[in-house]
Amino acid sequence: MLMIACNTGTEDQKAKASEEATVAKFEPTEEVTFSEHIAPIIYKNCTPCHRPGEAGPFPFTNYEEVAKHARMIQYVTSTGFMPPWPADPNYRHFAGERMLTEREKDLIKNWVRGEWKEGDSSLAPSAPTYPKGSQLGEPDLVLKMPEEYKIKGNGEDNFLTMKIPYELPTDTFVRLIEFVPGNRRLVHHVNSHLVFFQNKKKLDEGNWVVDAYKHGSRKDLYTDLGLLNDDDSYPELIPLVANYLPGVVANVFPEDIGGWNMKKKGALVMNDLHYGPSGKDDVDQSYFNIFFADKPPKRPTIELQLGTLGISDIVPDLVIPPDTIMTFKTKAKVFKDISLLTINPHMHLLGKTFEAYAITPAKDTIPLIRIPEWDFRWQYFYTFEKMLKIPKGSIVEVNASFDNTADNPNNPYSPPRVIAEREGSMRTTDEMLQFIMTFVPYEPGDENISLDGVSLK
Repeated sequence: MLMIACNTGTEDQKAKASEEATVAKFEPTEEVTFSEHIAPIIYKNCTPCHRPGEAGPFPFTNYEEVAKHARMIQYVTSTGFMPPWPADPNYRHFAGERMLTEREKDLIKNWVRGEWKEGDSSLAPSAPTYPKGSQLGEPDLVLKMPEEYKIKGNGEDNFLTMKIPYELPTDTFVRLIEFVPGNRRLVHHVNSHLVFFQNKKKLDEGNWVVDAYKHGSRKDLYTDLGLLNDDDSYPELIPLVANYLPGVVANVFPEDIGGWNMKKKGALVMNDLHYGPSGKDDVDQSYFNIFFADKPPKRPTIELQLGTLGISDIVPDLVIPPDTIMTFKTKAKVFKDISLLTINPHMHLLGKTFEAYAITPAKDTIPLIRIPEWDFRWQYFYTFEKMLKIPKGSIVEVNASFDNTADNPNNPYSPPRVIAEREGSMRTTDEMLQFIMTFVPYEPGDENISLDGVSLK
């Protein structure tokens, strides 16, 4: 909701004078054109999402498409609403930051004031090209849901477990698995695992999709999905090979970091695939892009989770009474030298602020991330510019605040009611406080290994 204040008399004059001063301050000294000044900004920061098949509601791949939304672009960039980057750059920088400089914001502002001229089109850079159906490149293998899943328009969350069986000619090394949501509006999150079968004749037996909360035991769930070996033993499992949250792009690490040996017979299992509430019937057919590797993984990654469903308690218990703003803490000790690759803060709709840091045995503070204004729609796996050493014995601490007042426009209830962590419930109307760290055991020289701009090529 926009709150508009009405000024009269002297206040109007002050506002007009302030506006004129601002215009004068940013008056361009040269003609700003799309071809020379604006296209490089848009193609770098906006087009990756604003293109067909991606999250942006309209494409920005040429002058006509951008000029059509010129005033809107100027507004959302000047206010910092776009490009979305919740992390505070004054606290910690990350690889692949999408933030505009003041100079870039001024160029957009002056371009709009100049009636968004195109300029000499021969001077414009070519719009970036992307492989269809991927943020990263041309995959070696695509595994897709066996059929469309029909999402009921009943206004309720859906939590499902799905399997996608596969069979390869031989065991294959895999560098990366990318999850691509088929319905970006409703797919909220998924954690995906690889399972491998030692003895199983029929990979397609059992159901391919079940209610994630239907079964009382893991054995019942695996039986319903047909995931047990023929002798009723559990299959081998590699957890968390692909994750997704709004805004997430799969991380590409240097070639000797991460990856798996994907055995020739198995399945990708989507655990707790969450579809958000919908007011109308809809469908989804998400898929995985799999990128092979020429050699086995040298340094497999490890994932550690603090808070909800993790290794550390939340203090106090994550219960937020109505009409309150509360801060909660969680912390854990690092028992060996590690090299951090990525971090992922996670809260739901009541999230307000988030901060994480490490305190070393020498009492030095290592800033990890600060999010001054939590945005549920953008929850990245933030990648460090270089591998970040956290010494043995350090304490990783998280402080997060939640706003359960009527002033929070994201509050799912009006009037506010008690909202809590409910046995790890992932429903958006409940709450979570998580901090996920992806790392490898430290090796000398890791501090010099860049994680910025790594590609699959």
